Amino acid sequence: MSPFAHITGWGMAVPEKVLTNFELEQMVETTDEWIVSRTGIRERRIVSDDQTTASLATEASRRALEIAKINPGEIDLIIVSTSSPEYLFPATASLVQDRLGAVRAGAFDLLAACTGFIYGLNIATQAIRTGSIRTAIVIGAETLSRFVDWTDRDTCVLFGDGAGAFVLQAGEERAGLLSAVMRSDGSGGDLLYLPGGGSRYPTTIDTVNEGLHNIKMKGREVFRFATRVMAQATKEVVNKAQLSMDDIQLIIPHQANKRIIEVALKKLDFPMERCIVNLDRYGNTSTASIPIATCEAINDGRLKPGDHVVFVGFGGGLTWGAAVARWSGPFPGIKVVRPAFYSLYARLRSIINRVLRRIDAFILGRDNPYT
Repeated sequence: MSPFAHITGWGMAVPEKVLTNFELEQMVETTDEWIVSRTGIRERRIVSDDQTTASLATEASRRALEIAKINPGEIDLIIVSTSSPEYLFPATASLVQDRLGAVRAGAFDLLAACTGFIYGLNIATQAIRTGSIRTAIVIGAETLSRFVDWTDRDTCVLFGDGAGAFVLQAGEERAGLLSAVMRSDGSGGDLLYLPGGGSRYPTTIDTVNEGLHNIKMKGREVFRFATRVMAQATKEVVNKAQLSMDDIQLIIPHQANKRIIEVALKKLDFPMERCIVNLDRYGNTSTASIPIATCEAINDGRLKPGDHVVFVGFGGGLTWGAAVARWSGPFPGIKVVRPAFYSLYARLRSIINRVLRRIDAFILGRDNPYT
């Protein structure tokens, strides 16, 4: 029998800095009442100058590893879902791999906007189920505040920064992701996008002056799309898992807009009290929103081993998707983990590798036709 991909660890990391709606009133023409009535958001977290997507992702991953009682050397695969990577390349996942000291792990970034964490979970699950790997970390991490136009009240009130991570491990019991759906419709790509910085609009003085490196969104169209596909994807994925909505204890949706969540749940005839909503404190953290909300649901005792939970989201692309999981938690047993040791080891290993490459380049440089 193929192994199942149990979710055995989870962690989140958010910046300390809080930006409230009242502070936004001093920056742009808006009010707390306007923001709350249309989005449900009251405040969001904003990164400091020394924080990045990779640093948040690494912090969330370390916390997830501690819960799963896994040392970084046991990781086979790292997937970072993000729309705000550290660089176009190398992959942010590779930076996380280096900082964790995950010496055996492959690593890549996944770009599916706010739906990316669901995509990543499904990809890692299928890799485990085929037997090609045993352990994976899936991370959603964003620093979208650095891509926001702080003079555009339609977008700057929405987004916040943060990261969340899951550890997935192979197990024999039927648990973890039971089914998933991933969908896309590129005809709506211009409804929510960031035009500048890619090969279509490479960075120039003109693209900067024209604001092409800031998030663009057509809010009404996105709202209509989101309320439709969130309900559809939830029904589809529950049926695919051979369950009914009565079997679902909890829905954890992408935290974009409270009104979108309310409309989607009404279409599903699913009670609001069995849905996790925390966007009032974090805003829209894009692909990080589902794992952050999951961590808080566990801490609050709302998600327990044996529960069936639906993760559902939508985002630019347009993309959408959903997954059903049977929650399991960490594997039983006592195991010594040394995250502090691996953190130190990772830094030393990275420095040594850099020095060795420089020595190698110096020794072989005379025979290198590219020098």
